[in-house]
Amino acid sequence: MIPFLSVQIDEKRYGEHQILQRLRLDVRQGEIVNLIGASGCGKSTLLSIIAGLDPHYQGKIQLAGKDITGTSKEIGFIFQEPRLFPWLSVAENIAFDSTQSGDHEAAVQQLLNEVGLDNYGKALPKQLSGGQAQRVAIARGLFSRPRLLLLDEPFSAVDAFTRMKLQDLLVRIAKEHALTVVMVTHDIDEALYLSDRIVLLDHRAGPVRATFALSLPWPRNRAQATLSPVKAEILECLHAAHAF
Repeated sequence: MIPFLSVQIDEKRYGEHQILQRLRLDVRQGEIVNLIGASGCGKSTLLSIIAGLDPHYQGKIQLAGKDITGTSKEIGFIFQEPRLFPWLSVAENIAFDSTQSGDHEAAVQQLLNEVGLDNYGKALPKQLSGGQAQRVAIARGLFSRPRLLLLDEPFSAVDAFTRMKLQDLLVRIAKEHALTVVMVTHDIDEALYLSDRIVLLDHRAGPVRATFALSLPWPRNRAQATLSPVKAEILECLHAAHAF
């Protein structure tokens, strides 16, 4: 069976510094995969390559069997910061990247409803909390109806309670929209809660050092005991990879 997302990075360099080499990663349709590892191991670089934002590498990216050679509306990207335009309303920010003509009001309103910001379409970014701004970023990432959603530490700048709410929102939206998700996080508990599979990157060892499958049903309980042995194994691998 052809994987939904197929990643083959033979080499990626920044000048003389090699970031990625001999990386192979296949992702099934509807799967949520989290990338973890030490800073500098190439996690964010890998997302940029998959998104078509960084063409300067040797290798090949395929989505549903087709080569990806640039940005695509089938791939949504949500960054660590919301990156909203301060002079545009929430609704205008969500539809900003649209290449379609016509009235987008209904589509934007539906997304606002899904992320719990029904009455915020006319608000400006300065009127939002950090969690609300990131909800707008999620809605914007979904506006083009992507099949693949990439997230680069999207919840790291919010408080713990808001982070849990946003994690639940991501899982719900991913399941409702049948999205395939690849996400970068430094939070092991977050990876355990969100993932179908966790991939530990270590550019000195392959660069995929280990993968951890989580065959747990949704919704999950953050405190469930079955997560503890997996967390212990991940911590041991991180220590072995000198991630601490």
